[in-house]
Amino acid sequence: MTTPLTFEPSTAIVTASDSGIGRATAIALARAGLDVGVTWHSDEEGARETARLVEAEGARAVVAQLDLTDVPACGDVIDRLADDLGGVDVFVNNAGTGDTVPFLEVDLESWRKVVVTDLEGAFIVLQRAARRMVAAGRGGRIIGVTSVHEHQPLMGSSAYDAAKHGLGGLLKTMAIELAEHGVTVNAVAPGLVATPMTGIDPDDAARTHRPGIPLGRPGVPDEIAAVIAFLASPASSYVTGASWPVDGGMLQMGPMAGAALESDDWRRV
Repeated sequence: MTTPLTFEPSTAIVTASDSGIGRATAIALARAGLDVGVTWHSDEEGARETARLVEAEGARAVVAQLDLTDVPACGDVIDRLADDLGGVDVFVNNAGTGDTVPFLEVDLESWRKVVVTDLEGAFIVLQRAARRMVAAGRGGRIIGVTSVHEHQPLMGSSAYDAAKHGLGGLLKTMAIELAEHGVTVNAVAPGLVATPMTGIDPDDAARTHRPGIPLGRPGVPDEIAAVIAFLASPASSYVTGASWPVDGGMLQMGPMAGAALESDDWRRV
């Protein structure tokens, strides 16, 4: 048994927080009183705007470029951000990539790009953040943004599915190993969310009908960020090793949706 730690976070790093779920998460954590490290891969202007929005909540923001394919140097970025922030109490691994290619056509270069970004690079930055938390001795919160495809596959996404399944397993192992240090580790698995990646404007989400989702619409970034913010908070002190689908009920539709299909169109991407 370990002695419970009183967890009062003051600093966070959110990767890929230049837009979408990452930006919404950075703002939510700033609203909760945390200073936030913001990272970007190709959209520096977007990251600067996120930093402005964080500062508008009364928090401090620091910004850095992060390329998860630059292994192991991507870990140095996390160390520098933690130094600038004065520590890292909450780490949100949100960065990721994917493509849509049938398994028989996937080439090794494309496979490696996705797996290195979504799993190998994620391992590096998660480990750097965890080492910081353990050394500080104050506990911590680690949240990995996976996908509903951590749990169920998607046609044309063999590399993405493999990486997200792997990331989910990594986070569970981290949860049991880091528990004695007062660090909780959880996954958040979004379904269809209105972001630049999906091409849906969040303002249109409520009017975008998706009959295959029980709630009937895509989610919006703020809805994912709210769950991440809970998992980053003292209120989640007895939650670890879990994967939280935030998908409007999508994962519950397997048998019903499968039985309703009337053509083989789904077999093509």
